[in-house]
Amino acid sequence: MDDSLLLFEVILLLALAAAGLALFERLRLPSIAGFLLVGAIAGPGGLGLVADPERVRILAEIGVVFLLFEIGLELPIERLRDLGQTALVVGGLQVGITMALVTGCAVLMDVSWTHGIVFGALLAMSSTALVMRLLADDGQIDAPHGQLAVSVLVFQDLAIVPMLLIFPLLGAGADLGPMDILASILRMVGALALVLFIARLGVPRILNRVAVAGSPDLFSFLALLIVLGSAFIAKELGLTLAVGAFLAGVAATSSPYASQLFSEVVPLRGILLGLFFTAVGMLFEPRVLVEHSGPILLYLLATLILKTGIIAAASSLLLGRSLRIGLLAGLALSQTGEFSFVLAEVASQADLLDDAMHQIVLAGSIFSLIISPFIVRASPRLADGVIRLVGREEVEVHEPDNEIDDTHAQGRVIVIGFGPAGQTLTRLLRSLDIHYLVMDTNARAVRDMQARGENILFGDATRPTVLERLHITRAQMVVVAISDPLATRRIVSRIRLVAPDTPVLARTRFVEEVDRLDAAGASEVVAEEFEGSIELVARALERFKIPTGAIARFTTALREEGYGAIRSPAALPMDPWLVELLDQADTQWVEVPEDFRGSISLLNLNVRAQTGASVVAVERAGVSETNPAASFEIAADDRLLVLGDSDSLNRLEALLAQPPEDTGAS
Repeated sequence: MDDSLLLFEVILLLALAAAGLALFERLRLPSIAGFLLVGAIAGPGGLGLVADPERVRILAEIGVVFLLFEIGLELPIERLRDLGQTALVVGGLQVGITMALVTGCAVLMDVSWTHGIVFGALLAMSSTALVMRLLADDGQIDAPHGQLAVSVLVFQDLAIVPMLLIFPLLGAGADLGPMDILASILRMVGALALVLFIARLGVPRILNRVAVAGSPDLFSFLALLIVLGSAFIAKELGLTLAVGAFLAGVAATSSPYASQLFSEVVPLRGILLGLFFTAVGMLFEPRVLVEHSGPILLYLLATLILKTGIIAAASSLLLGRSLRIGLLAGLALSQTGEFSFVLAEVASQADLLDDAMHQIVLAGSIFSLIISPFIVRASPRLADGVIRLVGREEVEVHEPDNEIDDTHAQGRVIVIGFGPAGQTLTRLLRSLDIHYLVMDTNARAVRDMQARGENILFGDATRPTVLERLHITRAQMVVVAISDPLATRRIVSRIRLVAPDTPVLARTRFVEEVDRLDAAGASEVVAEEFEGSIELVARALERFKIPTGAIARFTTALREEGYGAIRSPAALPMDPWLVELLDQADTQWVEVPEDFRGSISLLNLNVRAQTGASVVAVERAGVSETNPAASFEIAADDRLLVLGDSDSLNRLEALLAQPPEDTGAS
């Protein structure tokens, strides 16, 4: 009977998790919040469909083990090296200051400092899954504030491991003396070293042996064994299950089969995590919303204000980023995430959170996840409001006064954004001796480029006063080459208000932004998605020996058609007149193969009769012979300029690939 009941509850958990995922995906809300909400509805505090969720918690908590193994397996050493100072400075300060402030407030309110550390750690964590999805949906991962948010998330993901180790120690610390605590720390460090040594020594070797065996099923079993086995060993040595799995993931990264291991683990991890969050939601009691509405509201406000304020201040004061970028990144991270629930569970088991505190954390975290998408959508307006409130304009710093004079304003090109696109453009302008002025929001990059003599200023071009000081009314052209689509629209519209007659060239990643930028006032829009599609088509046509001239006419026609071709349904055929452009004859260089032995005259080769193409020029050793006579003899490594269509060019290449039968030599 008990086995049947357990099976029923597992099936019910799976059904609830699937329902929560489907509903919240449809509403474009965080899936984690969906798991938690349906769990709360079905749990003992709701409909009571599962009377005792503790029975399935062991199965559900395995999801956390798989999550930590995945993080260890994807340990972002390369990403951390690339993000470097941003991740360490802003991420470290965000986590450290949040924990310090919350701990200090707890002590002032006569709450134990250990509880303060726990609450600080819970507040410091954000939802990696949610933030990455929101940024990706809006095309803002590559935007300055998106990169800043990703940097902080990387640090948070790495910070979870020491927190998982510290919490059990804090729970036992009240009954231990200083020497006992020191001994516990030493045992913990020894256990960590031992688990990592075992995993580092054994996991890569086992993976290599099993991969050689060539059995996919055996590899799947091994993946499960590594995750659960490492977690079990760590638990037996006094660590947590999750930490053991994390260390096994770190060890597995040195194996060339880590990617295959990752693919085996991820599907199971997603299912088990869904069960975990649904089971956690069952612990939530709706009455807490009434009984503890004040603390829950304080939890939400602390999460929003602390994270946003710390990230904005750290990025602005220490990294020289604009206040707006810091505010946008902070607002994107202003929720508590999946690791907050994991830490809350560990804290509860260590007696660091009583039932009331745990309920407040659950409620506050659920609501923070639900409202986070709305905060992110409103973040530009919120950031502008804060900037107006503090009275801070994003103006230039470290700039020579003569740089903003109008000495070269007439005919100058203004480039906003100094990423790869902006740098390529300015190199061209410099080569053509065209005056230009660059503006960027990365203060450190601006200082470095100014030291190299680059004509670049620091400033936030979304601010009207900054645009006015650039004398854009006299500029020959303004090029907006930044990665943030929302900021691009704002800049274009404000340029149009200040300088209605100045040409504005805007760059965007996605075709869907084109109409918005046109409406904002852009003179021309270059969409990377569209240009990439055209380049892909052109490269494919080259493989089919279509003449380059025909390809050029075809791609030009596509551009003249605007973005209609890429927006048309895939099932619809391309306009016939576009395809006809590829059938037109054009000139094309054709290489005579290296194994073309001897030489043969054009008359004896009989090019026109056998292929339908006409040779209009021959290039040999850098010297060109135009309109060669029929007696002209071609040889290996010659280049022939041929007039013809794709079929005739293919026939000519086939003809040249055959060794000449008659050399025609005198």
